[in-house]
Amino acid sequence: MTVALMWEARAVPGKGGDLLAWARAQELTPAPLRRETFRAPQDRVLVVTWWDAAYDAELPELPEPADELVTRAVHRWRFESVGVAPAG
Repeated sequence: MTVALMWEARAVPGKGGDLLAWARAQELTPAPLRRETFRAPQDRVLVVTWWDAAYDAELPELPEPADELVTRAVHRWRFESVGVAPAG
């Protein structure tokens, strides 16, 4: 089964680049099958990791950043894949 973990944080205004760099520097052990990092307006950073694991498996997750980087607690979601559509 494939499980995706989503981690989303909103940086303090003007600290989006710092939050992005912090998120990219966080190592996960073991490493996920795939890891993708996104940014969006309002200094938001999103990290999605994919794992070959049961939905309720204990998996490493990115921690909470330092308070001076974020405006609120990190939002986290867990999803189970129900299929992949071919491109095109």
